[in-house]
Amino acid sequence: MSYVCQQCKEPLQLDASLVDLSPSQYDMLAASLPPAPSTRVRYMTEAEQLAHLSSPPASKAAWQHATDPDSARASPPLSSRAQGKQPQRNYPAPNESFVLLQDSVIRSIPSPLPPNATPRPIASPPNNNMLKGPSPPSSSSVPTQTEPDQPNPTPISHHLRSTMRLFNLLTTRADIDHPLCAECTQILLSSLQRQLDETRKEREGYTAFERELKKERERESHDMSRDEAERRIENLKAEERVAIEQLRLAEREREQLGEELRTLELEERALEEEEDEFWRAHNEHQLVSVSQTALLSSLRAAYAADYATYEKLERTNVYNDAFCIGHDGVFGTINGLRLGRVPGVPVEWPEINAAWGQTLLLLYTIGRKVDFTFDNYRLVPMGSFSRIERTTGDKATYELYGSGDLHFGRLLHNRRFDFAMVAFLECLKQLMDYVKSQDAGIDFPHHVVKDKIGEASVKLQFSQEEAWTRALKHVLLALKIILKWTTNGGSG
Repeated sequence: MSYVCQQCKEPLQLDASLVDLSPSQYDMLAASLPPAPSTRVRYMTEAEQLAHLSSPPASKAAWQHATDPDSARASPPLSSRAQGKQPQRNYPAPNESFVLLQDSVIRSIPSPLPPNATPRPIASPPNNNMLKGPSPPSSSSVPTQTEPDQPNPTPISHHLRSTMRLFNLLTTRADIDHPLCAECTQILLSSLQRQLDETRKEREGYTAFERELKKERERESHDMSRDEAERRIENLKAEERVAIEQLRLAEREREQLGEELRTLELEERALEEEEDEFWRAHNEHQLVSVSQTALLSSLRAAYAADYATYEKLERTNVYNDAFCIGHDGVFGTINGLRLGRVPGVPVEWPEINAAWGQTLLLLYTIGRKVDFTFDNYRLVPMGSFSRIERTTGDKATYELYGSGDLHFGRLLHNRRFDFAMVAFLECLKQLMDYVKSQDAGIDFPHHVVKDKIGEASVKLQFSQEEAWTRALKHVLLALKIILKWTTNGGSG
């Protein structure tokens, strides 16, 4: 046999503590339940209630006609379950009540019945839906069942009867049918808690109303005079007028504050827009500043690199690189070209002519750098075929290059070559005198006298090659001293 919840009709499984209840446990559970509602309250009939109402007689007659018992009998009968839900206004009939007995009382009743005794009907439980299965037929259509002789009831039937008695007791002591499942019990507890809270609030309201009523009665007990009451009314009216005036002032102040609030909101919105515009401009300026800072850093880096290059170039002497004057044994050299000839060391004339071209170009470059104009001569540097032109007199032109041929025409050309070398030495002497006039500290180791420099003639014809080579070496030395003075800023 299984049980179902009386609310959701779901099958239930009883707890093990309810399976086998002893009489003491049953008594303890029954004692913990609230007492059964009293039925000794005298209920007033409808006629008495109608008589106490202060209504016209016509209304009372219409109500009595509408609630006539004959018309009530004409209505269809209600079902047994619906009748059980109807409120009971009268005392229950004596034959409808029953008493639940404990196990000890039941067991003390003698089991054998007298032969002439009729079987006692078993009182059905108040709720027929407690057990799962078809509902038993009503007592009007089925004869009364007799309780069989059970001198010693089985444990199962004993447990079932004990559990049924407990559920019947719970049902009679409360407004809810039992048993209930855990979910329905929780819902019931929530509903009861809500009802309890509402009842507490209602009780607090009644209590407050009772206190106010007591205070009112106390005030009435002082027997206030009419003049005092009128003065009290006048005072209250004056207070009311003051309160109304204060309310009007508060309303006007509220309107003013509302207007100020709207004005402040507009100002705040304008300030927010201005702030947004400011931050946009600030961000743009930040971006421009960052880009300009990056550009400035790159320019500074480029400037530092260019300045380092400039310093390096300042320290670099382009004239020393363009005209590298040195020596190779007894020969003076310019840019690696030997100038001169000695026996045993044949130097080709193309090399000598190229060296004379570089030497004339160096003298011409120094003259232009120091802005010096040579008297009576004009230098024409043309590499291996350079020449010197006379600007006065016959305005002759002298070739500053030679040849090793011995025919008559070459002899005349070598004579012109000697004139060119003498003219070059004259131009060198003019430049040396100009440098000495500019800087008295400059001293040349070899002096120029006509066609000689350092006691060695620059003429090749009718002189030894060693002396000619030594004179050319002295010429290159003098040019190197002048070039050093020029590059060190002596011209300016």
